[in-house]
Amino acid sequence: MTTQQLDHNAGEQTLTELWISLEFPGKLFCSLNGNELVLNETAYGPQRKLADLNPENCTTVVNMLAEKFKEIQDRVAELENEWAQTEERLKFSGKIARLKDYLGKAGAIGDYTPVYKNLEEKEAEIQKIADKFYQEKLALVEQAEAIKDSEEWRETTEKFRAIVEAWKNGHSGDKFRYDRLWDRIEQARSRFYDRKRQHHESIEQEMMQNLDLKLEICEKAEKLASSEDWKQTADLLKSLMDEWKTIGKVVSPEKNEELWKRFLNARNAFFDRKKQNFEHIQADQEANYLRKMALVEQAELLCNDSNWKETTQRMAEIMEDWKKIGKVPFEKSEEIWKRLQDARDKFFSAKRQNAEEKRINLEENYSLKLALLNRAEQLQHSHEWKAATEEMNELMQEWKKIGHVPRKYGDELWEKFIAARHYFFDRKDEDREKRKSRFQNQMDSRYQQTKQFLQKIKDELREEEEKLNDFQESLKNTTGDSPKEIELRRHLENLIHQIEKKIPERKEKINEVAKQYEELQEKRNEIKTEEQAR
Repeated sequence: MTTQQLDHNAGEQTLTELWISLEFPGKLFCSLNGNELVLNETAYGPQRKLADLNPENCTTVVNMLAEKFKEIQDRVAELENEWAQTEERLKFSGKIARLKDYLGKAGAIGDYTPVYKNLEEKEAEIQKIADKFYQEKLALVEQAEAIKDSEEWRETTEKFRAIVEAWKNGHSGDKFRYDRLWDRIEQARSRFYDRKRQHHESIEQEMMQNLDLKLEICEKAEKLASSEDWKQTADLLKSLMDEWKTIGKVVSPEKNEELWKRFLNARNAFFDRKKQNFEHIQADQEANYLRKMALVEQAELLCNDSNWKETTQRMAEIMEDWKKIGKVPFEKSEEIWKRLQDARDKFFSAKRQNAEEKRINLEENYSLKLALLNRAEQLQHSHEWKAATEEMNELMQEWKKIGHVPRKYGDELWEKFIAARHYFFDRKDEDREKRKSRFQNQMDSRYQQTKQFLQKIKDELREEEEKLNDFQESLKNTTGDSPKEIELRRHLENLIHQIEKKIPERKEKINEVAKQYEELQEKRNEIKTEEQAR
């Protein structure tokens, strides 16, 4: 029966009879429930009402709703066409959600199941792509967390930059899920950069210490540059060079190069002079040989002289002159020294034979000096520095007043006596240096601690001021009336108040510590001035 015939007979038929007689696309998917046209329940939605029918409007409404389903199919076809023409499938998520929402309310008769299945397949593919992008982001997070404890500072910094760049270039995706992943990256980055900053602070402190050590070596080398104690100074400069090699870098390559040149200039100045001195020595030794030969000839003329006192004096003068002259060529040294010793031995042998009667006096002198030696050896362990020093000097004065002792004792007594004096005065000097060093170390320690503390509280003040500026700026930009923004403003105002209260206290503390630092610096300068004056 045609539509025109149905409309013609509509007034004569009941609604049920009219419904049974109708033929239209999609009739299998809807039903007549009383006078309501309903869409049948499916796996994708419950039964729902489409329209109210009566014999007069039934044909028109049904045909219109059946025709409307073609619009749904057109929309799906349009979506399918767009889907096929792009690889950016994630942007369809919203369209598909809107279309599914529309399908649940659409006034159209037709088979919705294939449409829903098509949309579900697309949603599954979109979810797969989203999961892929999420896994890529998660991989970046895991990379960041894996290197957060690395000590390869430069390489790891570049890796973090690459991770951030890869994140920025990646898909934006689900903001909620991605924000949580980004927070993990930020935590890893913060840990690494905090450790990196601490590392660089440690290196900077070490480099400053290295600067002090190298400056000290330069100063020592410059003091040695004018020395004429060739062997000892050469050994000292070698030790300074070895010490230099053990010290690491200083604050900058330019400063390191400057100090290195300064050290080399001092070192080269000494060794250039040492070379020149060696060349002069060879000429001087030949002249010394002629001068010493003249002394030998004088000694050989005096060796038979029995004028003991005057000749002994002259022999001593010859020896003193000999000592003042210096070295002679090595190949001639032993021969000329033997001639001098032979002449002296001959004279003093004769003198000893004549000195037997003086033996008792010499023995007495020995006893007196032995007593002085014993007392000196007792005093050498004393800690009563002032009293012991005075008595040591008294012992020396008494020693000088006593005459000679037997030759077999003379050198031994004197060496022991001098050794006791040296031991005591070395201990006294060492004690003074220890006390001075201990005081200097305490002063330096307080100075460095104060300096570091001053810098620390200055940094803290700067951080508080930066926070204050940030909070004030955030407060200016928070103008909404929502409860959340009102709470945020209240929180920001509280933080600003706390910081503004802290800042004057910090500044007062900085002024106080700066004054202490200046006082310590003045004290250190005074000590250095005193040391230089000595």
